Amino acid sequence: MRLSHARRAIGVRFDDPNLVSCAGLAGVMALAARCGLATLLTDRLSIAAKGGANATGKVLALVAGMVAGADSVSDLDLLRHGGMPRLFTEVRAPSTLGTFLRRFTFGHVRQLDAVAARLLARLAAASPILVGADQVAFLDLDDTVRQTYGYAKQGTGCGYSGVIGRGALLATISAPASAPVIAATRLRKGTTNSVRGAATLLADALASARRAGATGLVIVRADSAYYGYDIINTCRRAGARFSVTARHTATVTRAITTIPETAWVPIRYPNAIFDEQEQRWVSDAEVAQIEFTAFTGRRKTEHVTARLIVRRVRRLNPKTVPAGQSEMFTVYTGAARGSRHPRTGL
Repeated sequence: MRLSHARRAIGVRFDDPNLVSCAGLAGVMALAARCGLATLLTDRLSIAAKGGANATGKVLALVAGMVAGADSVSDLDLLRHGGMPRLFTEVRAPSTLGTFLRRFTFGHVRQLDAVAARLLARLAAASPILVGADQVAFLDLDDTVRQTYGYAKQGTGCGYSGVIGRGALLATISAPASAPVIAATRLRKGTTNSVRGAATLLADALASARRAGATGLVIVRADSAYYGYDIINTCRRAGARFSVTARHTATVTRAITTIPETAWVPIRYPNAIFDEQEQRWVSDAEVAQIEFTAFTGRRKTEHVTARLIVRRVRRLNPKTVPAGQSEMFTVYTGAARGSRHPRTGL
């Protein structure tokens, strides 16, 4: 038996006036109202350009649309399906919201940053999103490139991942008993270096973390793209600890070579991890630490002394060793991570 209608002739429409497709929005927008999101937008966001009128209502519509799953301006039409206009007021058409977004400047983005930071603090007070953050909290800093389509899009470029798109810089806060929440974001050109603007965003995220209840130990974690004085100094000025992957510079390599063999401690991972350099799964490794002073090329007051934690694994089958010939001496590969110890300060 075959379907008697062509697929292209079938249309689906959610048009029952008494039903809504995103009923969960009721609870989300009620929580937003309880935390005073509308008041924050009214006090902090000001767009004088044509099309920027009633900014509070339009931003709330954008928030509702994104929560419901919209990932483009056209998708925001889901707010007008079924009984949604009866459940929510100030619903706007996608074209109206698109015109509104085109009026934004970087100054307006910073105004929204201020709104988001204050809303996070109120959410943390109204709901258990950061349980245990008053004891210890983790702030993770990283970026990604999100793919876009069409070469004419503003800010599009080929980033470090080889993907044509825009770069997003993110800072998230988590606690041992809580899932990560976004503390700060920044959208940048796809060709932008990972660390550009990261120190400013990190300072904002650390301030937001404190306001959200992270009053105890805060540890900033980042990869080698953020190994630099500006990032480390931002952590120190905010009273946060840091754990940042160090690049294999000449000074780092020299420090690693001074580690005595007796200092290496064997470790076994509960679950194997994949080593990108070796292209294999690793279960066993060795770890050691040594005091290290970074950024010695800067003025003396800007030198940072911390502990350098080094992990190494055996090269089981180096490509430089011919088949059938054993190695003359043990060869290791590894990674280093700079860390300021929570107790000793090293």
